[in-house]
Amino acid sequence: MNSTTDPGLLSFIPVAPGSDFPIQNLPWGVFHRRDAPHPRVGVAIGAFVLDLAVLEEKGFFSAILPRVTGIFDQASLNKFMAMGPDTWRTVRAEVSRLLRHDTPDLRDNAELRARCLLPAREVTMLLPVEIGDYTDFYSSKEHAVNVGTMFRGPENALMPNWLHLPVGYHGRASSVVLSGTPVRRPMGQTRPDENQPPVFGPSRLVDFELEMGYFIGPGNELGSPITIDRAHEHIFGMVLVNDWSARDIQKWEYVPLGPFLAKNFATTISPWVVSLDALEPFRCSGPAQEPEPLPYLRSSGDRAYDIALEVCLQPGDGAAERICLSNFKYMYWNIAQHVAHHTVTGCNLRTGDLLASGTISGPTPDSYGSMLELAWRGTKPIELAGGQKRSFLEDGDTVIMRGWCEKDGLRIGFGEASGTLLPAGETGA
Repeated sequence: MNSTTDPGLLSFIPVAPGSDFPIQNLPWGVFHRRDAPHPRVGVAIGAFVLDLAVLEEKGFFSAILPRVTGIFDQASLNKFMAMGPDTWRTVRAEVSRLLRHDTPDLRDNAELRARCLLPAREVTMLLPVEIGDYTDFYSSKEHAVNVGTMFRGPENALMPNWLHLPVGYHGRASSVVLSGTPVRRPMGQTRPDENQPPVFGPSRLVDFELEMGYFIGPGNELGSPITIDRAHEHIFGMVLVNDWSARDIQKWEYVPLGPFLAKNFATTISPWVVSLDALEPFRCSGPAQEPEPLPYLRSSGDRAYDIALEVCLQPGDGAAERICLSNFKYMYWNIAQHVAHHTVTGCNLRTGDLLASGTISGPTPDSYGSMLELAWRGTKPIELAGGQKRSFLEDGDTVIMRGWCEKDGLRIGFGEASGTLLPAGETGA
């Protein structure tokens, strides 16, 4: 455990019990304040946002960043992310020091506090990263088995390659949106009757996918793979991800090249990026991997993270209720294996790239990470309070995802990733 995650640390900022953002978390984000013309970088602490641009202006990071200026007076985290883990860790330690209950620098300077500590309700959160590329993996064995069983039967649930490599595909970075952004039901081709030609219209089988994502800090040169033992040096931090899916569009289009329009209309992420340092106390062993992966994918030690994940569904005319409780530790392929596999060809990851886990499903029906599984392809509709039922999402439904780690009285949270499904719009087709 490093000094910034000690459960005994206290901040002079009041932090409510159960808050996602105690002093041990300090996630990174980008926000807009009312009295400033440009966005800037901040850190969440309790119900406040700490403006790092103000602290940088006052010289608090001059020893850490002696030849660089304007790192936090930015509309994205990219410039900071590119600097690497030693700089991230040193800045994090200084922020932690400034927020401690026994450090007077900020605590006893009322003028500086007023400038740099802002109530979270008074700022507007923005997409934290300028995302270059987006890769989505398919790394939950339970999810892969469930989906494979539905479409190919239990004897052929996993494809021959699945236990040998982390399957993935390249997604669409331009449609990654921040939590709270409405999502419009996509239009597209489907083939509801296999004996008839395809038809064009709104997707009728819109789904959520419970995932986690992580951002690349420093990239690698083209032709130089990242080894599994160095992967953590390239991962800046993690966010919640809802990779919305149109199941009926996907069913018709995915042969032979995989997801395309069914996945490119929206991907929702949470605004705060939680560092791997904050998650360090919650590392754990992942599932046993049989057969043993090839040497470039073999990882030792605890490479999984015990992160509880929930999905709540709120109908347009009702209250939100939990429909899924899962955990990131169920992932068969871990994030270090993702990075090693992604780059083994020499593919160059770049600062700001987003990689996502794929749908995270657990071993029990209440831990399945999609409507496709929870309602088992529509054969077992979910019953909501008030008598409503859902097989897939309806217009006006809001999907709310949350994630948190808890141990020894310490809670590290991710906030939430939420989005409301709007009716399909007009099209020129």
